[in-house]
Amino acid sequence: MSQKNSVLVVDDDPAHRTMLRTLLTEWGYDIYEADDGSGAIDQVKERFFDLVLMDVRMIKISGLEALGAIKLYNPAIPVIIMTAYSSVETAVEALKKGAYDYLTKPLDFDKLRLTIQRAMEHLQLKEENRILRENLGRQFDRRNIIGRSPLMARLLETVAQVAPSEATILISGESGTGKELIAGALHFNSHRKEGPFIKINCAALTETLLESELFGHEKGAFTGADRRKEGCFYRAHGGTLFLDEVSAMPLTMQAKLLRVLQEREIVRVGGESAVPVDVRLVGATNKNLQELINQGTFRDDLFYRLNVVSLEIPPLRQRKDDIPLLAQHFLEDHSNRNKKTIKGFTPKAMDAILRYDWPGNVRELMNAVERGVVLARGDYLDDRELRLNPESELQAAETRIFADENIGPLEQVEKTTILRTLEAAGGNKSEAARKLGITRKTLHKKLKKYGVMP
Repeated sequence: MSQKNSVLVVDDDPAHRTMLRTLLTEWGYDIYEADDGSGAIDQVKERFFDLVLMDVRMIKISGLEALGAIKLYNPAIPVIIMTAYSSVETAVEALKKGAYDYLTKPLDFDKLRLTIQRAMEHLQLKEENRILRENLGRQFDRRNIIGRSPLMARLLETVAQVAPSEATILISGESGTGKELIAGALHFNSHRKEGPFIKINCAALTETLLESELFGHEKGAFTGADRRKEGCFYRAHGGTLFLDEVSAMPLTMQAKLLRVLQEREIVRVGGESAVPVDVRLVGATNKNLQELINQGTFRDDLFYRLNVVSLEIPPLRQRKDDIPLLAQHFLEDHSNRNKKTIKGFTPKAMDAILRYDWPGNVRELMNAVERGVVLARGDYLDDRELRLNPESELQAAETRIFADENIGPLEQVEKTTILRTLEAAGGNKSEAARKLGITRKTLHKKLKKYGVMP
């Protein structure tokens, strides 16, 4: 059971203190009280409080005087000032002395609750960032990893701890969360950082090709093998080998990989002699390997070899605080690439970005911003240019096409291909035409013929 956050309520009005005690207790806080600024200072020195909620006008020592003393003793404690005598001067003085915020009586309870919550979250984030900075130090290379949310702070803290080790790492997370970036951070913050960082996607190759890519092959090992080829393990000697989508590896290949991890040596396809290799292995998967083990499609002994240290990347929908930072980063990057000057997002565009669930995670966000940059006509990227609405123009057009009974099966396939290619290109006709292998003029004619776009 988690410990309650403690709040010190400071007010010389007993009735107001009672009301606040009842209210804050219902909200789940552990409440302490003081009837004057001097008592507040003494209590702060005696014990820790997560937050101080303090009136300004009190008999012995005012709230502003107590605020100064409390901040002098512990600058990190958030103090929220309350007063019935609202004035710009009092507010400015309170904020100058270090108050977190300033509220007027009679209190707006919804605003009070929100302000306290924000203060608590701010304090927690500051502490987590402090710990992260201490552990990462100035030497930690983030390798383009962008994030300030508590979840990412904890992940990077663990990365910083395990990167210098020789432990095999298994990175899990949904597609598009940035598993390759985390693998890169592990490599470039290890003593192997001067060595090679080799990456291979196990799902992109057949079993025969995967074996050759991993272990290499001898000349004449199979048809077309006209010379010896060194595999990824050999090329990663002294460095790190990143196996992406390791769950897609066939069982026979899993057995061979297990042997390499145990023996620290490889045998090229078509070869006989073993070749020692010094490689740190980092695996990644978007699947639940324990479920695959239960289904008999993944070896449990390989899982335990790979899963010495487990890192799980949270999906983007669980770290909303990172979305504005990532969106701005992608906006600047793709604006430069496309030689455009886009200053930022319109309020509606940012609201749409924050409300969207991002099933494709960071990769989907990057693609959406790139699409928006390509389509943008003004200085600010609009929500219509992002096209986050699932009932987009292209999808609606595709629905109309399939509903047309006069279109034959072959034409349906052609139109579906054109539409999906155009959507993948973010509405860029030139790019879609290039991917389809036709001219832009031909693409325009086909789109006009089927009533998809003018």
